[in-house]
Amino acid sequence: MAQDQDLLDLRGCKRIALMGGTFDPIHNGHLAVAEAVRYGLKADRVVFIPSGAPLYKDGVCVSHREHRYLMTALAAEPNPFFFVSRSETDRPGPSYTVDTVAEFKERCRKDAKIFFITGADALAQLPAWKDAGRLLGMCAFVAVARPGYSKDDLHKQIAGIKETLGGRITVREAPELAVSSTEIRLRARSGQPIRYLVPDEVERYIVKHGLYRENWGVELPEIGELDAALRKSLSDRRYIHTLGVAETAAKLAERYGADRRGTFLAAMLHDIAKEIPAAEKLRLCERYGLKPDEIMKRQPDLTHGMLGAEIARRKFGLKDKDALNAICYHTTGRPGMSLLEKIIFISDAIEPNRPGYGGASGLRELAFADIDRAVAASLESAMAYTSAKGKTVHPLGKKALESVGGESQMAAQSGKAEK
Repeated sequence: MAQDQDLLDLRGCKRIALMGGTFDPIHNGHLAVAEAVRYGLKADRVVFIPSGAPLYKDGVCVSHREHRYLMTALAAEPNPFFFVSRSETDRPGPSYTVDTVAEFKERCRKDAKIFFITGADALAQLPAWKDAGRLLGMCAFVAVARPGYSKDDLHKQIAGIKETLGGRITVREAPELAVSSTEIRLRARSGQPIRYLVPDEVERYIVKHGLYRENWGVELPEIGELDAALRKSLSDRRYIHTLGVAETAAKLAERYGADRRGTFLAAMLHDIAKEIPAAEKLRLCERYGLKPDEIMKRQPDLTHGMLGAEIARRKFGLKDKDALNAICYHTTGRPGMSLLEKIIFISDAIEPNRPGYGGASGLRELAFADIDRAVAASLESAMAYTSAKGKTVHPLGKKALESVGGESQMAAQSGKAEK
């Protein structure tokens, strides 16, 4: 098994790359990125650091830290430049990157250069990390974009961070491996193969320990068929987002006692119309007899909820009215939202592949404590974002905020709010 960093003498290393993450599970995409960065930086070591208690996934089921550490160690074993650290695995409570990097600074020679590898999507949250300025002074960041990520957006984010916090941030091209841990968990749950997505030893570990096999209340063949259809219909980025929404929604359904099958199917299909071109959205609305209002006609993306519900009904045979409403209103919200509708609405904002959206870190924790307050906070954030972009906030969103805010306050006053 790969040697643990805590038993490794790093004093002889001049260039060290650190790669933190949940690694639930680690997959071939992680390894390909690590090797590409190692080669590009001429790093002496790449050290994987599985998180102990990941901050941004509070409330969402994450595999035990030992499972994640051992899978990472198994994956790193064949590469002589790869090592695994228990730095965060053994740390009680939440882990902060600044503390981890400080530990490595102490173990390395004074002139050693430390690089921290992160995903481009996580970079947007960097200014909110603990002691971000100090962190950027201790190491250089290497931002790796997944396939389909906007390079222009990435460079704008980097320019903004450098202007406010300084630091060294470079961009590296990631190998074109459109795979995510979320996708692997879904495939494992549905009985689909994960071979060639993860190292063989990791696959055997997952099977041996029965990881990711919770029952979501959906027949396994149905998941597989739906998954295959979505892979054909959606871009890689949208597909990965959809899997994250489905997984988060399933956990929220379990938390609040909602119908898990309807919730899961609504989550999987919520963005089925998202990537249809604007003009085509309006044409399909007319063809299906849907009647978008004037705001939706000016901002056609707002139609993707109602259009998605119709496509889910016509092409995927979804008949559950509550699930169809959840798809229809997942962007705008509406007054009197059902529990299922709230779950899909908030899951869209907090799924783990969208760490930079609308203060999602705090919303995730709130969603599992008080879903009404979480929906209200998400609506407020979304409306502020829409206004800042110079777009019109849809009246349904305003009415939804009044409705869910009133419900939350009344529940708190009556002592019936869920703990």
